[in-house]
Amino acid sequence: MGWDRVSIQRGLETLATGVPYKDNYTARGRKKCEETLPHLADDIRELVDGQAQADPKFQTQFQYLKMSARAVRDALISEKGYSDEELPSRQAIGRLLNRLGYRLRKPSKPNP
Repeated sequence: MGWDRVSIQRGLETLATGVPYKDNYTARGRKKCEETLPHLADDIRELVDGQAQADPKFQTQFQYLKMSARAVRDALISEKGYSDEELPSRQAIGRLLNRLGYRLRKPSKPNP
């Protein structure tokens, strides 16, 4: 069946005691960049708020950015004093911007 000895032992202990095994599955994996750098989200909001524009049709809650994720990362290095090594990658900053409610595309102009 492909089970290892540890899994079989845990199953036998669960049957004997009646208490299911808790494996703390949620603690696995890499942490989000907000957890490792707690002030990063606030610093990004300070940089981006002047560049953001609301949806012209008001169909979504997202705000559109004229800056790219690479430009945000470069601004964090030059203006906020972060080093290149401590900041996450360009893709991670793009995902963080999406979680903060920003879209990385130019807004479409509404048709009359």
